[in-house]
Amino acid sequence: MTRTESLNTLRSGTTEFDVVVVGGGITGAGVAREAAGSGLRTLLVEQKDFSWGTSSRSSKMVHGGLRYLGSGHYGLTRDAVRERERLMAEAPGLIDPLRFIMPHFKGQFPGPRLFQTLLRVYDFIARNRSRHFLTPAESMLWVPGLTSEKLVGASGFTDAVTDDSRLVLRLIAEARRDGALCLNYTRATEVKRSDDGKVSGLLIQPEEDDALIMISAPLVINATGAWADRLQSDKNTGDTMHIRPLRGSHLVLPWSCLPVSCSVSLFHPEDGRPVFAFPWLGTTVLGTTDIDHEGDLDQEPVISEAETAYLLEVASRLFPGSPIAREDILSTWAGVRPVVTDGTGKAPSRENREHELRVDRGLVSIAGGKLTTFRVIAREALTRGLGEKAATVLRPESEPVFQPEQGSARPTAISHQCWQRLQGFYGPELHQVLAAGPLEAGTALQTSELIWAELCWACQKEDVQHLDDLLLRRTRLGLVLPKAAESLLPEIRRHCQPVLGWDDQRWEDEQARYLSIYHHAYSMPSGEPSDAG
Repeated sequence: MTRTESLNTLRSGTTEFDVVVVGGGITGAGVAREAAGSGLRTLLVEQKDFSWGTSSRSSKMVHGGLRYLGSGHYGLTRDAVRERERLMAEAPGLIDPLRFIMPHFKGQFPGPRLFQTLLRVYDFIARNRSRHFLTPAESMLWVPGLTSEKLVGASGFTDAVTDDSRLVLRLIAEARRDGALCLNYTRATEVKRSDDGKVSGLLIQPEEDDALIMISAPLVINATGAWADRLQSDKNTGDTMHIRPLRGSHLVLPWSCLPVSCSVSLFHPEDGRPVFAFPWLGTTVLGTTDIDHEGDLDQEPVISEAETAYLLEVASRLFPGSPIAREDILSTWAGVRPVVTDGTGKAPSRENREHELRVDRGLVSIAGGKLTTFRVIAREALTRGLGEKAATVLRPESEPVFQPEQGSARPTAISHQCWQRLQGFYGPELHQVLAAGPLEAGTALQTSELIWAELCWACQKEDVQHLDDLLLRRTRLGLVLPKAAESLLPEIRRHCQPVLGWDDQRWEDEQARYLSIYHHAYSMPSGEPSDAG
């Protein structure tokens, strides 16, 4: 069903839903996938693009939360480790193992013995041993260029990495296969209630139309992350969640500037926070920060000058022989974490990262939580919202999140490594993706391992409404190629403009919009320095 057909169906008022999900990030997509997979009539609406917010700007880690284990949050770590193992097994190529190396320096906390103890518990939860200890000489072999000053060794362990936006899109594709309607650029304006105060539906407004559409449903899941308090009905009640938006920012570097084959971590000398350098889509990413975000949540978050200096400083400490200049940086991204706070004034990094839910007569609001635990959060939200019916309605927990790819033969033009990624990204739809366009990559695309068929498929079937949807989220070309992939835009236009059906003026307007967004929010910062922590 096309977007226009879906909106016409909603305008007709003939369809009632069992659940409406507000928010098209990882949590909302996870809820829609579990709801539709359980046979519930499901609608998902997102005010901007799918994964526009935190879920395209995370640190890309599908991890068990070793840091949270160290803080005593055993339950969060247990759930995350188990979900990590499930996801790697169900969707290789989308969620892949990544080796982590934590160097230990003389006098630094935690020392090797304590860290190895934490890893022993971590492995016990996973029922899989991945930890090992490296001597200083072995550490230098694993991480060439690592500083040897006061180095006493390193601890190694395994977590996982993903393309977070692709993970969201894969979940939405799974939900749609089970009958869900999912609409981006469609804003939820008001939760409607009956005379007894129970939820009766939701008013929504598509970007392309001023007319409001009334949706009938007894259950609304508010999965809007940092925006969660906007749909809560009574902000004066003690049961309302209070969201503390915390910004985490990243730098994207050419791999040649900082060539790492594993994730390397160091505690920042300024505040003791762990900062990572890790390989991602042919580049090296450096992140993250953790500071209060004071900006307008409806605007693209932007890395500050001080955050940039903070990340470059830790890189110079880790790799003193590989100095990074500002002009080396390909791009940046900043995401806002929706952390639920008790308002006691804790430092950002000491806030609890566990998710919280509030239930208000058919409105279930969610905030907090980790990328890795989206399924746990989704099932809890539906269980709380459905009440007694949940036990008989929700599908068994043992059923897979992702349906496997149907055994398509690998075309000779596609490498084995690229083939595994394609299987993970698209699952059962892969054969349709391959038929959507050329299978070759072209010189410029080879850096990111994309093929033209993927761009054509995104334009045909993945709800691309604006050019930035295609270049910042459906693909990451705007992040991993120099200068927002500007030199590639004419070739992208040749392949994609006919598929999108945009006339020349629309393409020119979209290109200007995309470049403006990139230069404002994904390039090097401008302005006065601010606190970085």
